[in-house]
Amino acid sequence: MAAPRNYQTQAIVIKQSKFGEIDKILTIYTPELGKLRVVARGACRPGSKLGGNVEPLTYSQLMLARGRNLDIVTQSQTIDGFLTLKSDLWLLAYGLYILELVDSFTVENSANRPLFDLLLNALHWLSQADSNEVVLRYFELHLLHHLGYRPELYRCVKCNSPLKPVLNFFSSSQGGILCPNCGQKDFFSRSLSVDALKILRLWQNCDYATARRVKLRSELSSELEQVLQEYIGYLLQRELKSIAWLEELRKMSLDNHGGED
Repeated sequence: MAAPRNYQTQAIVIKQSKFGEIDKILTIYTPELGKLRVVARGACRPGSKLGGNVEPLTYSQLMLARGRNLDIVTQSQTIDGFLTLKSDLWLLAYGLYILELVDSFTVENSANRPLFDLLLNALHWLSQADSNEVVLRYFELHLLHHLGYRPELYRCVKCNSPLKPVLNFFSSSQGGILCPNCGQKDFFSRSLSVDALKILRLWQNCDYATARRVKLRSELSSELEQVLQEYIGYLLQRELKSIAWLEELRKMSLDNHGGED
């Protein structure tokens, strides 16, 4: 039986690019179909009915018509515009980082409902977070889990011995922790503190409500960020553009604070 020509889906808009004078090509992430590229005709036209419903960081209900190459958005209605994220430069940068992670790790037409739910939840958490770093690290860990890259945190990935509460090592190339003996022989691994390993284990296995209760010292927060972003960078074999923007914001923030002293 042929698929119906028109269908509707919920979607989070991941990115957009101009297509001709008045159209946009959107990358969207949906619960049932995974990542799709679609055309929003006339979306660049002033007063377009699609307008803000197809901006990145928008959760919308879309009506689509099947096209020869790309499907076409015929109607759209915003479910959540995440205005809190769009009105704050830092939150916008964090939100775009989350979108870029999903875009970079996924292929088109490969459904992953748990990942869609995680993405939607993460954008809500970011909108009401008291610790954005916790949202990002929790999201990174669970994205890796849903895509088959869950790091091994309980046994040495080289010798399989149970890990002890001592300074261990994280190996991006081997996807998890090395014991002190194996880690010292691996030139590319990085040391991992006892506290960092405890938190990674907790976050890997708990819900977000539990994760957000963890209060991080700045050194520990920095260590967790470096470990996970090194692992992500190794898996993708490149650095995400949004990380460079976050670094630029941090540098500007430091410069501004320095100027006030």
